[in-house]
Amino acid sequence: MIAAFAFLAFPVTPAHADLRLCNKTTSRVGVAIGYKERQRWTTEGWWNVAANTCETLVSGTLVSRYYYVYAVDYDLGGEWSGKYTMCTRDRMFTIEGIEDCIARGYDRAGFFEVDTGEQTSWTVQLTEPTQQGNGAR
Repeated sequence: MIAAFAFLAFPVTPAHADLRLCNKTTSRVGVAIGYKERQRWTTEGWWNVAANTCETLVSGTLVSRYYYVYAVDYDLGGEWSGKYTMCTRDRMFTIEGIEDCIARGYDRAGFFEVDTGEQTSWTVQLTEPTQQGNGAR
């Protein structure tokens, strides 16, 4: 059964620039991201993020305004997903391009969009469905 979860995103002002993801749930989650840099799409994964911890997904100044996130709940099942289909695989990956995923031997997943507003740093927070936030399915 696929459960719906919520996510929050907000700019941060740390001393250095990063894209971070904070897992505000009681479960371990696996995270994949997608982004476009110099007209080329890339997806990367998996970051394993323990319950109630944060992980840096992109170190340094962000290269794109929009990032795309897909996450799975390892403990309770369910996912944080969206309408943007990109390539993934079961183990660690960096995949160039988002077209023809299955034909190229990859899996497909629906990612949700994160608009950083062209900030140099951004934090995405994955939350339980009972917490306030924007819905992601």
